[in-house]
Amino acid sequence: MTDSTHAAPAQPSSNPVLRDVLRYGLILAGVIAVVGMLLGGLFAGWIGVTSALIGTAMAAVFLSITALSILIANRFIGSDLFVGLFFGIVLGGWIVKFILFLVLAVVLKDQPWINPVVLFLSLIAGVIGSLVVDMVVVFRSRMPYASDVTLPGEKR
Repeated sequence: MTDSTHAAPAQPSSNPVLRDVLRYGLILAGVIAVVGMLLGGLFAGWIGVTSALIGTAMAAVFLSITALSILIANRFIGSDLFVGLFFGIVLGGWIVKFILFLVLAVVLKDQPWINPVVLFLSLIAGVIGSLVVDMVVVFRSRMPYASDVTLPGEKR
């Protein structure tokens, strides 16, 4: 019989859910990019197409950072420093998103090759769409209420 404290830690049950969130979120971003380019091109010409692509790319990057940071942090689950590393990595991802958003807002403000309405609507469509994807993936995940728990006397 082996001691379970020396066994390699199992990956959290949230990892498949986070991978699905990334996969379906990127598929949704592709759909939003195509629709945004069509509508942006129709209403604002090539500037609208460019703005839709930039807005959708911003949404995809910002929304991927959180799931990716959690997936990266979960790799340290066997470490004694897991909790600190987890929150440090996830918080670091949020700080990167915040700074990146501020930098992009300042750089893209008043650019002649940007239509701010198309960029804003593409970004908002990406954010709302990703929230819907998150909700659907989590509801369909069928995870138990208490996951990643080993009860006393239970074999893993």
